[in-house]
Amino acid sequence: MINLVLFGPPGAGKGTQSEKLIKKYGFVHISTGDLFRWHTKNDTPLGKRVKEIMNSGALVPDEITIAMLKEELDKNPQAKGFLFDGFPRTVPQAEALDKFMKDNGSAIHFVIALDVNEAELRTRIAKRRTVENRADDEEEKLNKRITEYFTKTIHVLPYYEKQNRLNTVHGIGDIEEIFSNICTILDKK
Repeated sequence: MINLVLFGPPGAGKGTQSEKLIKKYGFVHISTGDLFRWHTKNDTPLGKRVKEIMNSGALVPDEITIAMLKEELDKNPQAKGFLFDGFPRTVPQAEALDKFMKDNGSAIHFVIALDVNEAELRTRIAKRRTVENRADDEEEKLNKRITEYFTKTIHVLPYYEKQNRLNTVHGIGDIEEIFSNICTILDKK
């Protein structure tokens, strides 16, 4: 089993590479954003708590996110591995994820960070906005997401680097070449 976290700012190509990795390695994709939306839409007990917290303007506590992740892992005992997307975003979340995985007899084996500069991100997102008409790419939301990544989320990378789990992949260029570089890392295991 291989478990990995895919990191990168908005527009870095995480979605594109995730699809390719899932197809090649059979990973179960776990996106915290998708989990939050599913639980709130289906009015589950966790979803009700998330909705209440978000409506108050607060951030969803890590223990609720971890509970959702645990539920997803428990639903997929046959998984060849998990690809985490959108989590962790802070060092305490990374520590909680490590503890959770260890308690379940597993670990995060690889952290792959797609390295893309801000100018390229903005070019890609402008193109994506035109081609796909994505609402999450509106200028104000985009600026907030990019700022969030470069001021908060990026600080998780040294946590994994100290443990020799961080792998940085240049995220500009041919999609297949980027994918091949990621596969080279994963195939070392």
